[in-house]
Amino acid sequence: MEKQYSITEVSRMLGIPKDTLRYYDRIGVVSPSRGHNSYRRYSRDDIVDLMNIQIMQYADFSLEEIKGKFQFHRMQSVDPAYFQEVTEFLDAKKAETRKKITHLEKVSQLLDVAVKTLRDFNPESDQRLAMFAREIYRDLHKKEPEITKEDCDGHQI
Repeated sequence: MEKQYSITEVSRMLGIPKDTLRYYDRIGVVSPSRGHNSYRRYSRDDIVDLMNIQIMQYADFSLEEIKGKFQFHRMQSVDPAYFQEVTEFLDAKKAETRKKITHLEKVSQLLDVAVKTLRDFNPESDQRLAMFAREIYRDLHKKEPEITKEDCDGHQI
C-alpha cells in the first residue's frame, strides 16, 4: 500500500501553508483522498502535483491557468488536440515572459543611468539620463509627441 501523508506532513515537507492546501483542494487544483475520519490524505502523485504547482507559480502561471491547462497527466488517454492547445498556450506564455524580461532590462538600465547621474551630477550626465528617458518614452508610445523645451523645465527632449 502506498504511503499517504497528512496535511501537516505535506505542509511541513513543501513549505505550503495548510490553508493553501485546503484552498487547492476546494478549487480542485489538487484533490487528495479522504481517510475514514474525512482528513485529507496526500499520495506521492499529489505531492508531485504540489511541487509542480509551486514551480509553475514561480514561472508566473496563475492557479486558473494551472488548473485549466495542466491536468493531462491524470487523464487515461489524451487527445493530440489537447497537446496542441497546451503547446500554443506555453508559446504565448513564453512570448509574454520575454516581453517582461525586455521591459525589466530596460528598467534596470534606466535605474543604472539615474544612479550614475545622481552620483556624479553634471550637465553631461543629466543629458545622458534625459536621452535615455526619451528613448524609453518613444518605446512606450512608438512616436515622440510634440513637446517643447520649456515643457521639460529646460531638459532637452
